[in-house]
Amino acid sequence: MLTPKGLEELKIALAPEQVGFIIEKLKLLTFHTTFDPQTRAGQIPINTSLIAKDDFKEGLTVMSDIFRAGLCVSDLVAIASEGEKLGSVVVPSGKIGLATVCSVVINGILLKAGIPIDPKFGGVLEIKDGKPRRFVAIINYDGTSLDPSEQYIRSKMTSVGEAARTGSGRILANFRELPAPARAVAEEKITLLKEAGIDGAYVLGNTSEPICQINVGLNLVGLILLGGLNPLAAVVEAGIEVENIGESGLIDFQRLQPVWQL
Repeated sequence: MLTPKGLEELKIALAPEQVGFIIEKLKLLTFHTTFDPQTRAGQIPINTSLIAKDDFKEGLTVMSDIFRAGLCVSDLVAIASEGEKLGSVVVPSGKIGLATVCSVVINGILLKAGIPIDPKFGGVLEIKDGKPRRFVAIINYDGTSLDPSEQYIRSKMTSVGEAARTGSGRILANFRELPAPARAVAEEKITLLKEAGIDGAYVLGNTSEPICQINVGLNLVGLILLGGLNPLAAVVEAGIEVENIGESGLIDFQRLQPVWQL
């Protein structure tokens, strides 16, 4: 029988083979996203977070500021009790599972519209007076075996709670590129997503124009997406223990509900 120590060894020993694993995971979730913002139906990618039952109510209170400030992909969430599944994650004993909408949903919607989107990196974005300023940390997807947002949260590199309260701080964000001729169609799809309660597109640049000090390729457009785990980053900042699993799979859109109903 494979022991916990053996499982840990497998994770470490196979690290070289997992470089670039995250970008492949993103592409797979992008392809399998079937959510249609017009019909409000289909499968949608999520992140899953596990919080102790005793801490869940306090965690929701902390997260409410982030959802209210709009520093999230969506205020739609799903919860699960121990033994139930969210995406590919089974909620363990003593925990409550919380699913937040993953920014990959925007990749999926654009792909279904015929727009190829290139995921470049996950980063920590500095905002000042409510406006994006610059990336202060970057991890390229094709050079890591771990989800960048999970790493930033564990390293306590964010100040999402402060950003929500004051308009200035450091939040989780992701950078994408797409063909410049597709910009108008992308804007149209982003608007449809907003109407469906998904507002993760933070900045859409112009042709070959740098955004937040990031250069953009010739005949390409830069797109900054808010990190789906921003509300949970604030919970960790508040000293509450959370286990976050980014890009944890897909669930049916109908399982989601406004966080305010919790």
